[in-house]
Amino acid sequence: MGTAIKLSAGVSTGRTAVRTTKSIARYLPAVGRVAIGLPYFITGLNGLLNFLPQPTTPMGAGATAFLAGLTSSGYMLPLIATTQLIVGALLLSGRFVPLALALIAPFTVNSIAFHIFLEPTGLPFASVFLIIELCLVRSYWAAFRPMLAARRTA
Repeated sequence: MGTAIKLSAGVSTGRTAVRTTKSIARYLPAVGRVAIGLPYFITGLNGLLNFLPQPTTPMGAGATAFLAGLTSSGYMLPLIATTQLIVGALLLSGRFVPLALALIAPFTVNSIAFHIFLEPTGLPFASVFLIIELCLVRSYWAAFRPMLAARRTA
C-alpha cells in the first residue's frame, strides 16, 4: 500500500517516512451517492412543488397512457416523489444508504422498463442510474447479504 521515501533536507537523517498512496477508488461510492442522490432529491422536490418546467417534446401514446394512469390514481405520483425525496436525502447525507438503495430499486427497475418499452429516448439516462445503483449495492454488499440469505440462522 505505502511506499517508503527517504527524508532529506540537504543532509540525510537516516530516517524513512511512510507515505500512503491514496486510492481514488475509495471516493467512488461517495461520488455515486451524490451523482444519483442529487437528481432524486431535486426530482422528488419537483414532484411535490412543481418548480421545474415540463418537457416540451411529445411522448408516445403508451407513455402518455401510463402517466395518465399514475396521475389519475391520485396517490402514486406523490408517493413516487416523496420516495425520491427521501432516498435523495439519505444518499446525500450518507445515512441509511442500503435502505435508500432498497427503497429506490423498484423505481429504478420500472424506469428501465418504461424506457425500454414506452419511451426509449430516456434509456441512456436511466441506464446510467442503474449502473451507479448497482455499483453502490456492490459497495454496500455486506448490508444486503443477510437480507438475501435463503435461510435464517437462529
